[in-house]
Amino acid sequence: MEEGGFVKGKFGNGFDLRPLKEECFCVGGAGVFGHLSDSFLGRKGTLTLVCAINLVSGCLTALAPTYWVYVVLRFLTGFSTGGVGTCSFVLATEPVGPSKRGIAGMSTFYFFSGGIAVLAAIAYVFPSWRALYIASSIPSLLFLVAIIPFLSESPRWYLVRGDISSAMKVMREIANCNGKVLPNNVTLTLEDNSRKCDGPAVQESVSGSIIDVVRSPLTRMRLVLIVAINFLTSIVYYGLSLNVVNLGTNLFLNVALNAIAEMPAFALTAILIDLFGRKPLTIGTMWFSGVFCVLGSILKSAGISKVAQMVCGILGIFGMAGTYNLLFIYVTELFPTVVRNAALGCATQSAQMGAILAPLVVVLGGGVPFAIFGVCGIVGGILSFLLPETFNQPLYDTLAGMEESEHTEHGKEKV
Repeated sequence: MEEGGFVKGKFGNGFDLRPLKEECFCVGGAGVFGHLSDSFLGRKGTLTLVCAINLVSGCLTALAPTYWVYVVLRFLTGFSTGGVGTCSFVLATEPVGPSKRGIAGMSTFYFFSGGIAVLAAIAYVFPSWRALYIASSIPSLLFLVAIIPFLSESPRWYLVRGDISSAMKVMREIANCNGKVLPNNVTLTLEDNSRKCDGPAVQESVSGSIIDVVRSPLTRMRLVLIVAINFLTSIVYYGLSLNVVNLGTNLFLNVALNAIAEMPAFALTAILIDLFGRKPLTIGTMWFSGVFCVLGSILKSAGISKVAQMVCGILGIFGMAGTYNLLFIYVTELFPTVVRNAALGCATQSAQMGAILAPLVVVLGGGVPFAIFGVCGIVGGILSFLLPETFNQPLYDTLAGMEESEHTEHGKEKV
């Protein structure tokens, strides 16, 4: 490959450093940009920033004169890419009500899979890696010019920042697009403010950070569990995709089947998420994947067992693809607006760490990777039992409002 020549030829000294630049790309900045999104930059401002960084670093990568410049630019590209998914997902789902939030959130992942398919076509048209980096950076430019100017900031972010007039403006625009009209005497308020006073609330800016998440006993345990579950999910999801090299089957066919298996997983999860809820579906999809991975570890890579092992891998991908995307919605609902993107950023960051670890599991070979993936899936399902159900629950805006609501609910249960 031409990229191999880049490493070992003109700019290299005989060492194959390609794995390093792939790991640099996986170390994303989801946590950093998640905090910025919750603070002064907002969802839209942070999304604009990460797209700009992605555009500039991607184009400069094509001009990299040395390998180490190339690695640094790949790091910056991966760092910014980590913030794109979290910011765009939260911006898309925060204004949506509980009854439609699940299906709206799951629908966003079709565009992710569609983007991967388009990238394959772009790579076919531009075989040169330098031309490919420029071509794959153009979507960021198009997004900055043709889409972001027409996006509205999240009304929930405006609300927690104390800008009620801007929040109401966005809500009236949404109502107008839906053919509805908001009465003039309707206004937005934070849940804790609405409980404190009967008259008009004087809204003050409310801020939060990941430190506040850790300080609160309620959200601290949720964060630990979500980080662990995302880490385990990512090991299985990316590990099964990479493990095709150990199966001894047709590599191209196996990769294609794995990709195809993800699409129905999205559709089925979107249907079931509002029937069974977030928690049961998370447990079910992780255990579904874990069981088939354990079966795959028992089978031998020979004869008909080799085909059966490939099927186990495809079904494992099917289950974990549903979990991976479902967790985005789950995390969004588990944390209030003031820290939502920071928490989702931490979850995404842990998933990226799992993606880095996955190749190290795959190189163990034989049935060992399947066994490890099976254990990860089953353990992840067990940890999910400790999370609360969020189906048909409101999206809280502040930590105080969430904690007060939790105490009220526990009080009712005791009575």
